[in-house]
Amino acid sequence: MELRFPAPLRPGDRIGVTSPSSGASGAEAVRVDFAIAWLRHRGFEVVVGQCMDGSAHVSAPREQRAAELTAMLVDPAIRAVVPPWGGVTAVDLVDLLDYDAIAAAEPTWVVGYSDSSTWMLPLTLRTGLATLHGDNLADTPYAAPEGLTHWLDLAASTEPVTQRDSGVVADWWRFEEDPSATSWKQVGTGSWLLIDGRGGGDSLDVTGRLIGGCIETVGVLAGTPYGDVAAFGREHGPLIVYLEASEDEAFTICRHVHGMRLAGWFDEAVAVLVGRTPAPGSEGGFGQADAVADALADLRIPVVLDLEIGHVPPHLPLVNGALARVVVDGDRHEITQDLR
Repeated sequence: MELRFPAPLRPGDRIGVTSPSSGASGAEAVRVDFAIAWLRHRGFEVVVGQCMDGSAHVSAPREQRAAELTAMLVDPAIRAVVPPWGGVTAVDLVDLLDYDAIAAAEPTWVVGYSDSSTWMLPLTLRTGLATLHGDNLADTPYAAPEGLTHWLDLAASTEPVTQRDSGVVADWWRFEEDPSATSWKQVGTGSWLLIDGRGGGDSLDVTGRLIGGCIETVGVLAGTPYGDVAAFGREHGPLIVYLEASEDEAFTICRHVHGMRLAGWFDEAVAVLVGRTPAPGSEGGFGQADAVADALADLRIPVVLDLEIGHVPPHLPLVNGALARVVVDGDRHEITQDLR
């Protein structure tokens, strides 16, 4: 299967907005409207689908959500698709997407994270479409801090893109506080941490294909036809697997990562990247880092903790299928992605 990268995104291109999982209402809808206006102000044409209702946990019946997402992905006039945010049960539509039609269509950028990982990962694994793990629509107006690249700029790139440890730990502004926020609320500092499973080394320099997503949502795909990372690794490896936890406590995350291990997710991995997380620890002082270490201890794979990927902003966008080089050596903490 050939990996397929969409054409660079340009002002004037059409961006589709749909909610494959949760829609928007109230203050959430106000923020989404602001984000749409923000994109239009930057020269993009934005079309909004019918699946946007935020009155329930999903925006529409699963058949309707799957049909609208498929239609946007095969429409040659739509150059990118972005949901307002994630949600909780997008797993209900992964078997309803028309993968053959999507594979035959011109590649379209799709961007998101959290529950969006549930359908983005199968798109890469089953159609070869490169998918962009980054800000959802509601986060898109936030400016990337120094060292990181906004997903729009990553999708627009024609050359390899290097991002570096920003040192920033941030939070969202509540929609009720500021629905038009464009700068993250900085709440602290942090740094990438290397745990070298190969035997105590203090530096890392590896290259591989990126693949991954949110543990709670992609973990349920392990061992199914929609989460066959092992087969992807055999064809396109070596791999750099990235993971991030949303909210599950450490024992549950540990079980998820063990399930991924048993399904072969790390068989071709040369490194594992783990996002900074707000998820809690478990009894006995068993923390989120312990969960990853427990599941991967016998694999002797280097692990880099506390990257800006996932549910603690700001966001370091990563492209599933991109060839990436990760370097952690002293003060040099960087990842370079080649989207060609």
